[in-house]
Amino acid sequence: MTRLPALLWTNARALGLGALGAALAYLAALPAALLIGPALVVSLAGLAGARLSVSPRLMQICLVVLGLGVGSGFSAEAGRAVLHWPLAFAVLGLALVAILWSGQQVLMRLFHFDPVSASLASAPGHLSFVLASAADTGSDVARIAVAQTLRVLVLTLSVPFVALALGVRMAPGVLPQGVPMPPLQLIVLALVGVALGVLFRRLKFPAPLLLGPMVASAGGHVTGLSTGSLPLWLSMPAFLVMGTVIGTRFSGVSLALLRSALMAGLAVTAISVAVMTLAAFPVALALAMPTAHVLTGFAPGGLETMIALGAAMGANPGFITACHVLRLLILSALIPLTLRRARRAAQPAR
Repeated sequence: MTRLPALLWTNARALGLGALGAALAYLAALPAALLIGPALVVSLAGLAGARLSVSPRLMQICLVVLGLGVGSGFSAEAGRAVLHWPLAFAVLGLALVAILWSGQQVLMRLFHFDPVSASLASAPGHLSFVLASAADTGSDVARIAVAQTLRVLVLTLSVPFVALALGVRMAPGVLPQGVPMPPLQLIVLALVGVALGVLFRRLKFPAPLLLGPMVASAGGHVTGLSTGSLPLWLSMPAFLVMGTVIGTRFSGVSLALLRSALMAGLAVTAISVAVMTLAAFPVALALAMPTAHVLTGFAPGGLETMIALGAAMGANPGFITACHVLRLLILSALIPLTLRRARRAAQPAR
């Protein structure tokens, strides 16, 4: 009995701060206020010493809700756009190689990371895989974690403003609204989506509880078997929780550790953003897509967050999702190869 109240209190503290952040961001008319506000306020609270967390079960529920909402943006026309994507995927793969190499060189030469830690800290995504690899290889886990978390936070906060500067308007909420889905359709899609998510987890897919419901919802909307969008009473709490979770990654991080890794984290984030921006402009021109949409597809932020922001700006959900899932799959192959080379490079120094 003592564990449940403690868990509820832990969630309530973090989500209370997240709600405060969302309210302040909404009052300031910030884009995607439900995501940016909680991420910023909870991050600041964590850096100030507050121990904040959100239970994994609650986050999983929110991923299911998010998947259903993003999938509802699919249509037959969105599916036909797949014919244009191979060019984007090829450019994305080359950009990932460039980021890994250049980020590693900068971290080794300017910030004195060892070759293995530099390889992991410069990876533009796949946070759980990166941290597991860091622990397994005996690398500097703390500095790698701070550098990677800064990347996710900076991109979460900056992408909406970049989109705004490029002329894309984003509402304070995240998912575009329309006629809500009928309750029975919502329940059926959720059940099918969770079943797919369990299958995807066994197949080692990234973010399975996001992708499963998204595939179920997209299939229903493309075929016309389901209609409507996610109700506000579901989508708003889900995005508030997501923004809060992003912020909790700074809980327990000391200011001394933050200072030691801050410039390194900002450097690799700047490299990632610069390379992906250079890659996105010609792709946007070739595919006749808005530049902000391609930038969101290429931005090396959290998969769930970037898909949500893509939905908020009305981007093709299939394009955004395909780019980010492919980014993680490519990194699953590139990171072990990079680590192998880094270990060989570090051996003479031993």
